[in-house]
Amino acid sequence: MLAGDVEVRPDWGRVAARIREANHDWDDASHVRPLERAGVTVVRGHGRLAGPGRVVIESGDRRREVVAARGVVLDTGTDPDVPPVDGLAATPYWTNREVVRVTEPPESLAVLGAGPIGVELAQVFARFGVAVTLLETADRILGGEEPESSEVVARALAADGVDVRTGVAIRRVDHDGCFRIVTDDGELSTEALLVATGRRANLDDLGLETVGLDPSAGRLTTDERMRAGERLWAVGDITGEGDYTHLSLYQAGVAVRDILGEDGPWADYRAVSRVTFCDPEVGSVGMTEALARDAGLDVRVGTADLAGAARGWIHGSGGDGVVKLVADAGRGVLVGASAVGPCGGEVLGLLAAAVHAEIPVATLRQMHFAYPTFHRVVLAALVDLGL
Repeated sequence: MLAGDVEVRPDWGRVAARIREANHDWDDASHVRPLERAGVTVVRGHGRLAGPGRVVIESGDRRREVVAARGVVLDTGTDPDVPPVDGLAATPYWTNREVVRVTEPPESLAVLGAGPIGVELAQVFARFGVAVTLLETADRILGGEEPESSEVVARALAADGVDVRTGVAIRRVDHDGCFRIVTDDGELSTEALLVATGRRANLDDLGLETVGLDPSAGRLTTDERMRAGERLWAVGDITGEGDYTHLSLYQAGVAVRDILGEDGPWADYRAVSRVTFCDPEVGSVGMTEALARDAGLDVRVGTADLAGAARGWIHGSGGDGVVKLVADAGRGVLVGASAVGPCGGEVLGLLAAAVHAEIPVATLRQMHFAYPTFHRVVLAALVDLGL
């Protein structure tokens, strides 16, 4: 609203109900039924490879072996990666799995890890009146994003009342009615603790050794057709190309084409996009400036401030943000970009297309950018590139 009065009363009950709805009340029947109608046989239990094209499924005292006509596709996802902090394992901490089942918010919450999950949930709880402390061992939040993106989001979190502490080492965690977190610069007491320190691939006890793969590997390396071994395909988080639902769906399409004997197109990761759904949103695609420089490219960078643009001014409070473009000056194309702002994930669409299709910067600069929109800020960043 740009004018007038409004009263907002936080109601976590609506949040909990909406999350239950989104997860179909923690039941997968709505997903299983369409598969079965399509002719898929769903077998529940612990599956383990038993050689090329062979899987053994165990459930209780039942054992079943399946021999595939064409092969096996692995998509076992990830689990929360909990750090080996003294005392932590013995406490009732939350991960992203437990936190989404919360029906009443705590009075106070500490969040370990300021990646996308930690940042998103820290802000959500803070906006519902919870005293939130965000602890990060690195020197800034959202370490995988551009420093400019981290700075904008850190300011937004502080405005929401989040106590952001970076460069903090966690020494010990105890629980006796409340959590006591010992860091290298003091202690913190809090009612609840969320551990959001990353994800690890679910590759344990899959029988990878039966198909000539290393069971201790942190990921499954695949070729452009998503092949991981003899009659074996892997898609999703376990490939190490990105922990994103949309990337898993993309890879699944590639694997299906290969399994059916079609002729591509095959996997291309030049323009992997990602969005952190905080406020402002952080949308990114391709390489960061640092990664581009490490790759030895002739890097040129262009930035533009969102708040100083017409749409940022119209938006008013909460209209802060930045667009950053990373170009390979030698080829005259973008290799990466980020858009931070109220619609950062939506502005990303244009930038993802530009990186993926290698649209020349000169062509992008001659486009029509609707006025006044957030995506028009991209034009200012293109001008700042100087190409």
